[in-house]
Amino acid sequence: MKKKKSNLQKNGFVYLIIASTLFALILSSMSNPFGTDSNISVSEALEMVDKGSVKEIIVEGEKLYITNQDGKQYTSSKEVGVSLIELMKDSGIDPIKSDVNIIVKGRSGWNTAFNVLFSFLPIIFFGGLILFMMRQAQGGANQTFGFGKSKARKFTENKTGVTFKDVAGVEEAKLELTEIVEFLKEPGKFKKLGAKVPKGVLLVGPPGTGKTLLAKAVAGEANVPFFSISGSEFVEMFVGVGASRVRDLFTQAKTNSPCIIFIDEIDAVGRHRGSGLGGGHDEREQTLNQILVEMDGFESKGFNIIIIAATNRPDILDPALLRPGRFDRRVVLDVPDMKSRTEILKVHSQGKPMEGGVDLSQLSAQTPGFSGADLANLMNESAILAARRKKDKIGHEDIAESIDRVIAGPAKKNKVLSDHTIKVTACHEVGHALCGHLLPEADPPVKVSIISRGHMGGYTRFLPDDETALQTKKQLEARIVVALGGRAAEEVVLGDITTGASNDMEQATHIARTMIMKYGMSDKLGPRTLGKREETVFLGREVSEQKDYSESIANQIDEEVKNVITTAYDKSKLLIKENIKTLNTVVDYLIDNETIEGEKLTNLLSTQS
Repeated sequence: MKKKKSNLQKNGFVYLIIASTLFALILSSMSNPFGTDSNISVSEALEMVDKGSVKEIIVEGEKLYITNQDGKQYTSSKEVGVSLIELMKDSGIDPIKSDVNIIVKGRSGWNTAFNVLFSFLPIIFFGGLILFMMRQAQGGANQTFGFGKSKARKFTENKTGVTFKDVAGVEEAKLELTEIVEFLKEPGKFKKLGAKVPKGVLLVGPPGTGKTLLAKAVAGEANVPFFSISGSEFVEMFVGVGASRVRDLFTQAKTNSPCIIFIDEIDAVGRHRGSGLGGGHDEREQTLNQILVEMDGFESKGFNIIIIAATNRPDILDPALLRPGRFDRRVVLDVPDMKSRTEILKVHSQGKPMEGGVDLSQLSAQTPGFSGADLANLMNESAILAARRKKDKIGHEDIAESIDRVIAGPAKKNKVLSDHTIKVTACHEVGHALCGHLLPEADPPVKVSIISRGHMGGYTRFLPDDETALQTKKQLEARIVVALGGRAAEEVVLGDITTGASNDMEQATHIARTMIMKYGMSDKLGPRTLGKREETVFLGREVSEQKDYSESIANQIDEEVKNVITTAYDKSKLLIKENIKTLNTVVDYLIDNETIEGEKLTNLLSTQS
């Protein structure tokens, strides 16, 4: 509403000019009571009077409205200060003897108003134009000087609409932030014991783990002013704007103390100084310097201002930003485990009608590695899919299909494939599943499908028995065997290989090289790390490797990687050859049914094995 009002004031002069012009046109059309455009000169009018063809003349100021004997109407004008009677006498016409009915009226109010307005209209027009241009120039100046103002959005009381009840699966992080909320509500409770609240809290975690959502929940729980801004909103093309916005933001925060400042994606301005293109005079670094001063400068004492920042790149932040006294506390939000995923699914299933047989804990077991954002998307996709199927409630099959959609993309059931392509795809996918089933160290397969999804011709999904972050050497070797199982099945069963295993080989090579160079799982090279990853952050995400080993060691690394992959591939082919009947049985069933999952898949893979 305010925006509409300001636009009306800004364009008021334009509207005034348009209205004045329309009003003048209306007056001009109303100034002629006859509504005729038959204009004649005074001499022609007097000639008509002399011939006796005029019945009536209405005199209105300098205007003459003439009606002849036939009822036809004319308009004429005489000179100012000269009467019609005098003109008739000068032309030799006796006004008394003539049969003309002369009616003299005073000057019309409409006509007078029109003449006055018409005389002042140019002045109004140019005056309005000048004022309009001055307003435009003033607005441009205000916009220029407004660059230094903070773009932070202020939320008062519980305006974010999010509380800790809306955040699930991050109980440890919620506990850490609950202390921040309690300090803002009851600071005396902590000051009695001499405790100081952390100046800043850094939320760290992969994308989609709920960092921004958790910050909104803090604002909703604390009932204090909450300023939210993104790191990228500080920096503009003008030098000094970022630092000015930081000063303005903290000035507003001090005015509204106690309060919370939330800086999302702080790595946009908080990167390590000296890594940019501008050296020490880089605009981003000036913005960072101002943030450091405001957080722990001489003028920062005595204000209850808590800064919460979020990033998924803590490794590139400047050390001065992370020292005690600035971001004292670091809260890590990792990808949720099975129990946390169940709680998150419960939150996102609220307000969605579910069928009775839906078991969220069972479904959460099928989503290892999913973030909170992935799970929210999963439930939304399930609701969309149920609506597409014209159902009133979301069923188990809707959520199961949505899991595949989130992982691999929508199914391409209408894609026409040849029988040979279907056969190759089935052999490839069953090769993965059979190796995963036979190796006790590998993750067991839970679903195999030859329906194309995204860029994949087929799809095999595995579920780990244990979601621990630790992995043994045997488990990594088993992953390589399973990855190469598809290519091995193609070679053993079909006698030829295809390009379908390109991604599998890339994955196997990455695992093998990581085992040798990062985890020290090489008997020949010993327990040591080889090489150091470096990232050039100011030219984009360019990852390079700093070699801390000789060329002879590099050759040994290549040999070790080759040996790991070759040994795994030989093991894949051996497993396929020893269980060729089982593979063919599962392939035939898969071609007929397109998808196998759950207990049916386990039973088929266990036959004759």
